[in-house]
Amino acid sequence: MESMVRPPNGFLSAMAADDYELIRAHLRTVDLPHEAVLVETGEILKRAYFPHRGVISLVVNLAKGEHVQVAMIGRDSLLGAHSAMGEAPALNTAIVLVAGAASVLDLDQLRAAADQSASLRTLLVRHGLAVYAQVQQTAGCNASHPVESRLSRCLLQTHDLSGDVRLLLTQEALAQMIGARRNSVSLVANTLQHANYIHYSRGHIQINNLDGLRQTACECYATVKMQYERLLGPP
Repeated sequence: MESMVRPPNGFLSAMAADDYELIRAHLRTVDLPHEAVLVETGEILKRAYFPHRGVISLVVNLAKGEHVQVAMIGRDSLLGAHSAMGEAPALNTAIVLVAGAASVLDLDQLRAAADQSASLRTLLVRHGLAVYAQVQQTAGCNASHPVESRLSRCLLQTHDLSGDVRLLLTQEALAQMIGARRNSVSLVANTLQHANYIHYSRGHIQINNLDGLRQTACECYATVKMQYERLLGPP
């Protein structure tokens, strides 16, 4: 019922009451352990994930073994919007970047609900477009902007999606997030720490100054937020 408290996820909160009733009984809650692989490139995703907290990283694997993040999904959206519109191999690998918890739903059940509801199909398309917009912006950002701006952008996005100022992110994970080498990440992280924007030690990041990071980040952070709000409404 509409009066029942829904799980703390933006997609589930945005669903119309009748649409939510189509899936409510099938939702269950699971942990999202750090570095858990939810689907590999080329596999068929079986479940949709609606994070309550934590962040899922969408990663492309390159021929020489490099891994580059192309988008992140957190408490504002879902993993599986594209797959809910029709079974297809995953275009990238989905890995838990920040541990948390999520509601999960078999994709067959989500597809069945979408078949019954035009408004649910529209919501799925909008969330899929929002993630695609993030992928496009990330590609342009990694190709054009300095490492410091890219790292600030990613830290801000991770904070927004997880709701936490304390993050567990290794240098390898940070390098993967912004498409840079680990030594470059180390130098830039030290610069941000000297400015007291963050405190970084052994993979533990404490964000001390969000406004400082916003000033350091490139325009891509604000652009992605604007695109999400245009497609999905205010957070």
